[in-house]
Amino acid sequence: MDGRDWGLFLLPYEQTVEELKVKFKTMRAELKKREEYAPIEFVTGRVKRISSILEKAKRLNVPMDQLETGIEDIAGIRIMCQFVEDIRRVAEYIRKRKDLKLLFEKDYITNYKESGYRSFHMIVEYPVQTALGQKHVLAEIQIRTLAMNFWATIEHSLSYKYRESLPEEMRKRLQKAAEAAAVLDNEMSSIREEILEAQKKFEDDSNITSQALTLIHQLYFYHLVNEAMEFQERFNRIWVSQGADRNTEEMKELLEDVKQMIASYRKEDSNDDQV
Repeated sequence: MDGRDWGLFLLPYEQTVEELKVKFKTMRAELKKREEYAPIEFVTGRVKRISSILEKAKRLNVPMDQLETGIEDIAGIRIMCQFVEDIRRVAEYIRKRKDLKLLFEKDYITNYKESGYRSFHMIVEYPVQTALGQKHVLAEIQIRTLAMNFWATIEHSLSYKYRESLPEEMRKRLQKAAEAAAVLDNEMSSIREEILEAQKKFEDDSNITSQALTLIHQLYFYHLVNEAMEFQERFNRIWVSQGADRNTEEMKELLEDVKQMIASYRKEDSNDDQV
């Protein structure tokens, strides 16, 4: 230990993680609005523990005064995707960004590790604004599917328990589990279009239902109490009668009728103001 102030040392890394998390979550929201589908499922981030930094520095023979350049993943971002194909799309979006510099990539999907580990890593240099000025921080971005992430999380926990000396039987079982996860990803990719279509229908149906309830509630603010109650009863009948096999046409008609009533009320109210 070199007596450094670790809290101060890690501050830029904590800032990097928080800023990148916000940026990738914003990217997800924007892509969803533009394309109605975002290859990013969710984003997490972490700053490496001090003990882990010291262990890695020892393992890689990185001098204590070279931690900032010798250890690439003190700041770590993890981006989860539904499908393997999405990983390539997300990587391409990151390559095009102007607010960070891509240093190099590690493709552990095409060339997965002997352990079975699969993921796509991108090492970037990210500029953060500190109290003392701009500082360039190294960060590792891992892009993987949900299945890959599940396997990697379990493997990491077991490696920590056994200090990276996994029993041979455990190692073989993990390799089989990694193969099973890869098969799952391939199967999901083979029915990708059907899955996306089902997800879009579910989201569209949910949006129609939410809009209808919101606008019915809005009628009370216009003092259209009887109309609101009638629409609510109609909504309830549709909801109960549809059951599991929901046909959204009736709900769409209800939504349009509520919209027309609100538009008509606003028009009449506007005419009254002009008199």
